[in-house]
Amino acid sequence: MSDRIIRASEIGQYDFCAKAWWLHSVEGLPSANVREMQIGQAAHERHGRQVSRAALLQQGAVLLLIAGVILLAIFLLSNGL
Repeated sequence: MSDRIIRASEIGQYDFCAKAWWLHSVEGLPSANVREMQIGQAAHERHGRQVSRAALLQQGAVLLLIAGVILLAIFLLSNGL
């Protein structure tokens, strides 16, 4: 029995095409679609950076909203409202 770890992406590859999974994982043959896979990987990396940037912008927006509420409260309290 092998201690080999099977990753979720590998299960997805097997589900998509069991023969392609077998040829790559068991037989060790490289994919015939190397260029397409590189293009896809680059697209996923770009998307990941965009998602990270969006999360940072969202956190910044929340901080600005909190700061605005605090400043409004200070303004109202200082003017006796």
